[in-house]
Amino acid sequence: MLATKALRKCSWWSTYLSHAFVPVPLFTFHSTMSSLEELLGLENLLHMNSIDRIQRSSLSGCRPISDDMGMESCLIVGRSCSSSNSCNGEFARETLRWRRLRRDGCSLNQKMLSSGRSHRVYGSVCDSYMSNQHFISQCNYKDISGLTNKFLRGIPKFVKIVEVGPRDGLQNEKSMVPTTVKIELIQRLVSSGLSVVEATSFVSPKWVPQLADAKGVMEAVRKIEGVRFPVLTPNLKGFEAAIAAGAKEVAIFASASESFSKSNINCSIEDSLIHYRAITLAAKKLSIPVRGYVSCVVGCPVEGPVLPSKVAYVAKELYDMGCFEISLGDTIGVGTPGSVVPMLEAVMAVVPSEKLAVHFHDTYGQALANILVSLQIGIGTIDSSVSGLGGCPYAKGASGNVATEDVVYLLNGLGVKTDVDLRKVILAGEFISKHLCRPSGSKVATALSRITADASKI
Repeated sequence: MLATKALRKCSWWSTYLSHAFVPVPLFTFHSTMSSLEELLGLENLLHMNSIDRIQRSSLSGCRPISDDMGMESCLIVGRSCSSSNSCNGEFARETLRWRRLRRDGCSLNQKMLSSGRSHRVYGSVCDSYMSNQHFISQCNYKDISGLTNKFLRGIPKFVKIVEVGPRDGLQNEKSMVPTTVKIELIQRLVSSGLSVVEATSFVSPKWVPQLADAKGVMEAVRKIEGVRFPVLTPNLKGFEAAIAAGAKEVAIFASASESFSKSNINCSIEDSLIHYRAITLAAKKLSIPVRGYVSCVVGCPVEGPVLPSKVAYVAKELYDMGCFEISLGDTIGVGTPGSVVPMLEAVMAVVPSEKLAVHFHDTYGQALANILVSLQIGIGTIDSSVSGLGGCPYAKGASGNVATEDVVYLLNGLGVKTDVDLRKVILAGEFISKHLCRPSGSKVATALSRITADASKI
């Protein structure tokens, strides 16, 4: 009975996650498998760490679509909206106009034959039918590959993941995390293949007590080779302390919202940029790379929607003062593709796309959608936090950063190379979640743990 339920649940899609792992194609099977483990390949499930190709079929791709739904299946850029889905005033004029256009070949002319509890659809890329309450799909991948190329052609072949869990993820934790735990977390993340791990922040312990051990953490990890460990330095004093502790890369942050800048770092945007010019100048003399963050790129907890032009201004200022990379952060997680795309286009007009990264919080469950559109536009660097650690103290109920596990799973499914071992990232997430006494914030880690648990009962 359990196996039957699992088969029904899993039969909607199949993604080949590794060239070494070849599961039974769920959408083409016609016989009952001997066990759930054989069907899902659970003995290899957590060892997937590379991608050969993606073969994916979902209900939305194979379900019957009547002629009057043809327009609904055409996604065309054009709708203007803010993070609150309301369009008015100056913000609306800066966003893209999204409009629906009927394209040749967008509406499928399908013929349906029905008989009792079974039906079959003809004319789409997939032949689908229900038989004895089992979903079966037989797809022509040559036709599907054309659709894939159409929507995914702009996605980079390789994406760099910047892990921010040890700093951005832990800084808001109320219970003190031992230094040894932080160091082991970083070591586990490095062993998963992550090449950039933001280790800590050199801020006043008065403001961020959790990171008062920045010096000890940095001294423990600075000798690890082949990995970059940027640290946050909000002022020149923090920069000097970071260098003294052995930091070889630093990060600075400015806000695109005037109100947030004053509440977060107690100075205006212009004043903060003056401080950061002093840091970048000092870093340049020591040949220390500087990464720049822009916060509140689509929404502010005080001001509401943030104009793309303001984000572009701050990003260009950071880039011009010498930041080698600019990370655009949706600090309170209110962004949607409708507000993220106009922001990215404004910034890309003044900063090269290869110098940009995106940093999404998942407060409203939009992070992966925002990452996907960012990839389609050509962004090749993504910030994420293991186990979804983090959050914003200014957004009540806000969840943390997008989980690294979920990002790696998404990129694996798209056939994008990351050099990151998903299994090891999940283990790192389990490690820190146990120390924090709460379940993982990663949906992928949670789903895989449930599948493993269910299989063990069979």
